[in-house]
Amino acid sequence: MPIAAIAVHVFTASGIVCALLATVAMMDGAYERMFIWLGAAFVIDAVDGTLARMVRVEDRLPRFSGERLDLVIDYVTYVFLPTLAMIKAGYLGGPAGLVLAGLVLMSSLFHFSDTESKAEDNCFIGFPAVWNLVAFYLFALDPGRPVALAVVALGVAMTFVPWRWVHPLRVVALRPLTLGMTALWAVASVWTVMTGFPAPTALKALLMVVALYAVGLSLVWRRAPEGV
Repeated sequence: MPIAAIAVHVFTASGIVCALLATVAMMDGAYERMFIWLGAAFVIDAVDGTLARMVRVEDRLPRFSGERLDLVIDYVTYVFLPTLAMIKAGYLGGPAGLVLAGLVLMSSLFHFSDTESKAEDNCFIGFPAVWNLVAFYLFALDPGRPVALAVVALGVAMTFVPWRWVHPLRVVALRPLTLGMTALWAVASVWTVMTGFPAPTALKALLMVVALYAVGLSLVWRRAPEGV
């Protein structure tokens, strides 16, 4: 019996348990705890692919699609639950907010179903439906409802714009700098969750630096089909 392959799939599937615990936290209004569980799901998603390749799950369990499993969990943790949290917290409140929430869910379905959503250099084509990160920034920065609505509307629109968004772990070009910025973001994010929302001014500044770096890379990659 391919125990190692089964174990990897169970590890991937544990992400949905994280989603359940995050949902309970959101219902309690404990948004910091919610993001802790979403962060755990994020880490699982970041490493399960490497584990799957190490034990060759496709060869050992050809009938069971780890990719489908991953997509189902990602949609819940990256899209559906963060959108629900933005509604509950008031960032997507009112009729306009509900319309945008529906557009987030539908545009993300487009991204998840797009067979050309990732380039050969591992860049994402169009905004990669990381609404968990968008929600985290809204909670951390607390810019107010009008700004939140504008940011979400822009993210929905950018889903259909074929700009290239750099994967922080898989894109080779500028990897040392990107990994350093990713580590800085991770430290600032953990610190923010520990201190509570909204983040202190210094942490807001660190988070914005990383966000501007990511957007800057997208601006560069959009005119460089093979990266730089």
